[in-house]
Amino acid sequence: MKCARCSGLMVTDHLLDMQESYVPMWMRGMRCVTCGNIEDPLIHHHRMIQHTRRTRRFTSHVAQPVLRPAQAA
Repeated sequence: MKCARCSGLMVTDHLLDMQESYVPMWMRGMRCVTCGNIEDPLIHHHRMIQHTRRTRRFTSHVAQPVLRPAQAA
């Protein structure tokens, strides 16, 4: 898999989440060996939602038909 930021090599890594809960939680994610970019399932989910919203907003503006006033007879 390639990194979205630098196209470097992504490797599986075990991440420790100490901030979101009072009990440390381990989760599996991907880390770029070149730039250190981290992607876990939650980050990936949020990026997909943002991408879908941007795409939907763009296509809704483009797909609307242009309404022209009726020509005078």
